[in-house]
Amino acid sequence: MVAHAWVAFAGTVLQGRSFFNDVELYRQWMRLGFEQGAWPVLSGEWVYPAGAIVPMAVAALVTTTSTWGYQVAWVLLVAALNGLAIVALLRARTADGSPPPVEPARGAWWWLAFIAGLGPVAVGRLDAIVAPVVIVALLVAARRPWVASALLTAGAWIKVAPGAILLPLVLAVRRPWRDVVLPAALVCVVVAGAVAAGGGLPHLTSFLTQQGSRGLQIESVGATPWVLFGLFSPVVDRYLNVELITWEVSAPGTAGAADALGALLPLGLAGAVALLWWAHHRGHPERRWATSEEFVVRGALLVATMLIVFNKVGSPQFIGWLAPPVAVALALGLPRWRRTAWWVLGLAVLTQVVYPLRYSDVLRGEVPGTLALVLRNVLLVVLLAGTAHGIWREARQPPDDPGPLPDATDATNASR
Repeated sequence: MVAHAWVAFAGTVLQGRSFFNDVELYRQWMRLGFEQGAWPVLSGEWVYPAGAIVPMAVAALVTTTSTWGYQVAWVLLVAALNGLAIVALLRARTADGSPPPVEPARGAWWWLAFIAGLGPVAVGRLDAIVAPVVIVALLVAARRPWVASALLTAGAWIKVAPGAILLPLVLAVRRPWRDVVLPAALVCVVVAGAVAAGGGLPHLTSFLTQQGSRGLQIESVGATPWVLFGLFSPVVDRYLNVELITWEVSAPGTAGAADALGALLPLGLAGAVALLWWAHHRGHPERRWATSEEFVVRGALLVATMLIVFNKVGSPQFIGWLAPPVAVALALGLPRWRRTAWWVLGLAVLTQVVYPLRYSDVLRGEVPGTLALVLRNVLLVVLLAGTAHGIWREARQPPDDPGPLPDATDATNASR
């Protein structure tokens, strides 16, 4: 609770302006819904999946008229969900139901440190609702994959990213149709049925097309060359996309880069699936790592990083997608995750430096904040490459070599 109170206080008081603008937008949507019956999705197209209404409406039960009151309700909701995730981390069990080989509190403490490191966006965005759901899903994935599938699908109907974690899960289980596909389909039927009952079925999938007109967001990994070049050249324009309230970058080549990333993202995910499928079938049966928690958690980190690196959108809260696999790996005592944990924690701190602490530097093309952003993006690419290489190398280990999975950020191994 202290960590949540601190980042909320820092974002609303110490930094001189509110960094909970998204939460204020949630309040306005809910006020229109409760007072005028104009609900998102039910009354028109929306940028978020339909399930996002649920946490917004829960906070709105406290108030829809007070900005401060709604923000407090939102932070308390996030804190409650994170509290449940921490309890789950403290009670972590391995695939056979036995206690992990290390103290599971490591995962819980790391999760709290990550929240503090990422700062206000760790609680002041819709992603903060989804992260604890993903933590619980990953903790039960090996023992109750159908529960994990249902939780991840429900999370995807709030914010799309958790749905990608179904990819390693469906490869890891022995009965994917029964344990993963069917529970996911049932959750989708429930959501679609609820939206249809409210008259919003034509808008059910509008979130997939609403952001197609985005340009290259200034914080995205793909924008890094232009952001860096903008330190030396006035040809790089930083502008506010008023419709989506995001800062984007415009210069020769940025439109093509945005279009290319739109195509590369699904291709990257397809490549991740291909790597995981190969690792699952190439892995030696004597070691059976490909059906353990390690496969699902490492795969979850791979697809989460892929979603960030190949995305033309680069919102700071996306870094929160990396945290659940790390927290779960630490709680379960999986081998060689300590360096990855420090790496991801460093990414969180750098992201807070970029936004909100030095965001004005990025927008004005000044050195300190811009270099912090460039460094953060480079480290994301290294994390992606290291994670993919670690999965590839583990699958190639002979059965008489019991060496642990290489750390995701072991650059020295990556060069061998």
